Amino acid sequence: MLPMGLTVLDLSAYVGLAAVGAITLNMLLGLLMAFRYSPYRSWPHHRFNYFRFHNWTGYLALAVSILHPVILLFNKNPHFRILDLVYPVHSPSQPLDNTIGAIALYLLAFVAITSYMRIRLGRHLWKSFHFSIYFAAAALFWHSLFTDPALKNAPVDWSDGGKLLVESCLLLIVAIGLLRLRFARRKALHAREIARQTASATSQ
Repeated sequence: MLPMGLTVLDLSAYVGLAAVGAITLNMLLGLLMAFRYSPYRSWPHHRFNYFRFHNWTGYLALAVSILHPVILLFNKNPHFRILDLVYPVHSPSQPLDNTIGAIALYLLAFVAITSYMRIRLGRHLWKSFHFSIYFAAAALFWHSLFTDPALKNAPVDWSDGGKLLVESCLLLIVAIGLLRLRFARRKALHAREIARQTASATSQ
C-alpha cells in the first residue's frame, strides 16, 4: 500500500534517482582511489576502508537499478510485462530510453560480477572489465535525463527537481573525471621523463 498521493510511477522515479545517487557516489570513491587519496593523511584524518564502501555502493547501485524497473510491473497504464523490462525494445512507452536504461543495468551487473571475481580474473583483466562502469554510467545518465517519469513522452523539463539532481551528478562526475584524466596524463609524462633520464644516465 503506497502512501497517499504517491503513485507507482513516482516510486519508480524516486528509486531511479537513488540509483543515480548510488552510482555517482560509487564512481567518486573509485576516482578517489585512482588519485591515491588517503582519508588518514587527508580529511577526515581517520582510517576508513573506502575500498569496501566503494564495493558496497556498487552493489547498492545494482540493487536499486533492478528495483527501479521491477516496480513498473505494478503500474496499470501503461502496463509493463517482464519481457518489457528484460528486453524493452518493444516496451509500451519510450522503448529507446528504456532500452538504454536496460543496457545500463546489464553493464552494472557485469561490473559487479567481475568485481566479485577480481582475484580469479587477475588485476589486468579485471581492470579492463571494470572500465565498463563508464559506459554503464553514460547509459544510466542518458536514461535518467531523457525519460519522462510520467511515461507520457512529454518533452524534457530540465528544471524539474529530479532532472536537476541528475544534471548535478553528471556535472560532478565529468569534472572529477577530467581531473582524473589530467592526473593520469601528468603521471604518464612523469614516468616517461624518468625513463628518459635513466636511459640517458645509463648510456653515459
